[in-house]
Amino acid sequence: MASILPRLLPLLSLLTLSLSTQTPTTDAPTLIQKTCNTTTYYNFCVSSLQSDPESPKADVRGLSTIAIHLAISNATNTSSFTAALSHSAADPSLRAVLRECAAKYSNAGEALEWSLDALSTESYDYAFVHVSAAAEYPNVCRVLFRKHPGCRTRRRWQAGRRCWSTCAP
Repeated sequence: MASILPRLLPLLSLLTLSLSTQTPTTDAPTLIQKTCNTTTYYNFCVSSLQSDPESPKADVRGLSTIAIHLAISNATNTSSFTAALSHSAADPSLRAVLRECAAKYSNAGEALEWSLDALSTESYDYAFVHVSAAAEYPNVCRVLFRKHPGCRTRRRWQAGRRCWSTCAP
């Protein structure tokens, strides 16, 4: 399972920052396109936001909520996937890395839940802080895998799967 969380988090940060300056709109495709134009992964951003049936009616807060829900789902799935891999890992150091990574993705999910709470009370600065915190947890996994001897042959972290397929039994 490849994690989309690192791709969603810049979008979440952008959306939460723009909440205080945006007015509601019913022109959602334009809003989605305008928002996604400022991201690195435009097509991914558009398809992710449009995957939710509520996106055509969403304002900036609604798009933020959609993106956060997608990120929570991804963090939860990645945490579960990584925890399952840790149970089958023969190498104790790899098992420890996988368990730590599962915990970090779980923490990311919690931080994203807190960002939803902050959005609901229009505490946009706190929402941004929680989204930013969630963005750091996948980075910890990347660092842990770079330090694991069996993962050093990969040029870069590819959201888990490529490295895990190299390292895991």
